[in-house]
Amino acid sequence: MDLSPTTNVGNIDRVLRIVVGLVLLSLVFIGPQTLWGLIGLVPLVTGLFRWCPVYSLLGMNSCSTAPRT
Repeated sequence: MDLSPTTNVGNIDRVLRIVVGLVLLSLVFIGPQTLWGLIGLVPLVTGLFRWCPVYSLLGMNSCSTAPRT
């Protein structure tokens, strides 16, 4: 059984995750300046690495091509 992560986040999904992650993360520095903005790290990291653990658990894949191994 191969446990290495494969790409399961497509290009549009990736861009949206990075943008949402940066917007949420900016809440730490501007806006209400709360630590809740650190939640933005989750979509940012999953967008940068193109792998989402929740997608893997649910068997989802937003890539238009076959996943890389």
